Amino acid sequence: MRLDILAELNAERAARRPVVLVTDLATGEERLVKADQVASDPLADAVAAAIRRGTSGSVEGAARQLFLTAYVPPPKLVITGAVHISQALAPMAAMLGYDVTIVDPRTAFATPERFPDIAAGQGALAGAVDAAGPLDAKTKRLVKLGIAVGAQADGAVRSNVRKALAAGASVAEIEQVILLAMTTRGFPATVAAWQWMTEVVGEQA
Repeated sequence: MRLDILAELNAERAARRPVVLVTDLATGEERLVKADQVASDPLADAVAAAIRRGTSGSVEGAARQLFLTAYVPPPKLVITGAVHISQALAPMAAMLGYDVTIVDPRTAFATPERFPDIAAGQGALAGAVDAAGPLDAKTKRLVKLGIAVGAQADGAVRSNVRKALAAGASVAEIEQVILLAMTTRGFPATVAAWQWMTEVVGEQA
């Protein structure tokens, strides 16, 4: 495969867009058909069918024998609730090729211990995002703390208070982040986050 085609193919797959590689079996000539090019392609029906089914195979085109290799992103399965059934369903779905996401704000349930494979993927994503910009470690932790306060995520607030302290943030800086939520998230949410924060700071003292 030519390097320019390989680069385009990898870019489409990384963006989770379906793409089909068309190969002339007689000459070895290759070309890509991207999702937004299917309708105008001479093999539109065959390419659309390959994408729809997620299968590869040979077709006839202009008196030539062609092979269509379909690269289709895995189907996404979103499971709401990190409960016992989800613990069994998530690994089975992953083995079948699904891209699994668990949605549950209850940090006591959605833990790496209960969903190790998904947590590993999330950890890799978190690492990539963490390294993607110019913010220093302390600032990133304070930003994430603010997001956790807005989400009213008890465990995430406590975790990010600990990590912010470890990254060099002062208690005064952490307090300011929480107080800034007053006018955007409201008084009850700010009071709850303040309580979680003070408990963590007390543990650290």
